[in-house]
Amino acid sequence: MSSSKTIELTDLEISQLIDVKKQLEAELAHLSTSYGQLKQAQNRFQDCVESVEEIQLADIEKVIVDVGTGYYVEKDIPDAIKFYVEKVDYVKKNLETLDQTITIKQNNLQATIDVMQMKISLMANAKPSSSK
Repeated sequence: MSSSKTIELTDLEISQLIDVKKQLEAELAHLSTSYGQLKQAQNRFQDCVESVEEIQLADIEKVIVDVGTGYYVEKDIPDAIKFYVEKVDYVKKNLETLDQTITIKQNNLQATIDVMQMKISLMANAKPSSSK
């Protein structure tokens, strides 16, 4: 596993900042896609809870539950509801963690952009004085 090392953005050259910006943008795109997929999974599990609750009204005792990777298990209605509620909660916790990670990456990206703009501004201001 790689060691985590803090680097001051102000110590980096513009070309390095551009690379950091590109990397952060790629990570944000991936994390945002993952967030959307998790949100869809959460909605599907919530739909399953509601479907099983509706089946309960039809006086059916057992249902077949998709437990993942192509496996199905027969469960009674309360256990099926419990299973799907736990899945919804699990995905919700992962969404919260992912949301925090996305916020951190967005803040890092903004800090990188700010430092880039500052360095570009300093370079632009330094050029006229060097031509005198």
